[in-house]
Amino acid sequence: MTDTDNQLIRKDVLARIDEKMKRLNSMRPLSADAVGRLHEEMRLLHTYHSNAIEGNTLTLPETKLVLEEGITVGKKPLRDYFEAANGAKAFDLVEDIARNKIQIDHVTIQRIHEVVTAGILEDAGRYRTRNVRITGASKTPPDWSKLVRLMDGLISEVVQSKWRVVQTAAVLHHRFVEIHPFIDGNGRVARLLMNLYLMTNGYPPIVLKVMERKKYYGCLKAADSGHPARFINLIAKAVDESLTMYLSICGGVDELVPLSVLAQETQYSQEYLSLRARQGLLDAVKIGRTWHATKHAIERYMSEHANA
Repeated sequence: MTDTDNQLIRKDVLARIDEKMKRLNSMRPLSADAVGRLHEEMRLLHTYHSNAIEGNTLTLPETKLVLEEGITVGKKPLRDYFEAANGAKAFDLVEDIARNKIQIDHVTIQRIHEVVTAGILEDAGRYRTRNVRITGASKTPPDWSKLVRLMDGLISEVVQSKWRVVQTAAVLHHRFVEIHPFIDGNGRVARLLMNLYLMTNGYPPIVLKVMERKKYYGCLKAADSGHPARFINLIAKAVDESLTMYLSICGGVDELVPLSVLAQETQYSQEYLSLRARQGLLDAVKIGRTWHATKHAIERYMSEHANA
């Protein structure tokens, strides 16, 4: 990383993450029913969005059918169905690795890639043995002969990291795709590895949404140029949103409610609250096309902006 700031994550987002982690930890262990529901939801969302970012044409409902019923629908490429099934299996594998506190190493990384690309790539689970170019990329991946040494360095950096967990997870993702150790599937594996690191350290998995694909790639490009702050904050925002989703399972003041409903209990309009949510000033998440927040978040926003 070129940025020398000790703290690259926005202070307000970091404060929210720390507060929510404390509250989530105070609620643990979560009920088996809650854990099961969260697993199914995150497994589906991660699989759909991670694949869609890479061009998979299955919709969210179609992905759900593939995962739950094992059936194909419509005239979609067979590869799309393989990617959906493989993505879900890889998510399960990552959860299992995190649960057993298995350290990230070459074997772990190659196991994940093997599951992600099973039936799709002949060299599933094996580092590339030739050089590649990425269309539209500003940087060419390193020579294949340097891969093992570079991956050794990345693994060591992650294991010995003194950064915040969220920052380390983001750096792991970026450095992995920068090294590009596999012929294909690097983006999917990077997002799974990032979630593996987060879950191993007690954080919930996150979902990088296909609707923010352009922003996601733009932040990665900035990190390639030695300015990782934008990408790290993109990941921090996703962690913040994931924590909100996890806390909402417990209901009460953490229940997620549409802003149109919450606005009725404030002096603000729904449009104004939606604007503040888009600006990142109101702690809210977008579910589908609708912004949601909690009563807790609205009360904090009103308290902080009372004078304004």
